[in-house]
Amino acid sequence: ITSKSISKGNGRSSYRGLCKVYEGANNARSNVECDALLINATSRTDTYPYIEIEGKQATVGHEATVSKIGDTQLFYLMSRGLTKEEAMALIVRGFIEPIAKELPLEYAVELNRLIELEMEGSVG
Repeated sequence: ITSKSISKGNGRSSYRGLCKVYEGANNARSNVECDALLINATSRTDTYPYIEIEGKQATVGHEATVSKIGDTQLFYLMSRGLTKEEAMALIVRGFIEPIAKELPLEYAVELNRLIELEMEGSVG
């Protein structure tokens, strides 16, 4: 299970997930990844994983990361000629790329358009 969230403005994202391995599910494996990107200082994210293992032969893992767009990242991209808005949009697209590359092309194109529209005016 891979969960990716992006919070902007006063936005707040939450992930609540249950991974349950029943008795008899021998050699079951699961990994839950929760990645969050905070666009600014007022956005928040919460992760509430719940893992329940009834069997004795299961491998289950959970990991969570929270990142924010750093000034160093923005400075580097802006020194290469991008505006602050373009740099932020590039970072957001890079963050969701592992999910976007699995989408059919027409959905990936639409996702990129939505990111561009949402990132307009987010600087400042």
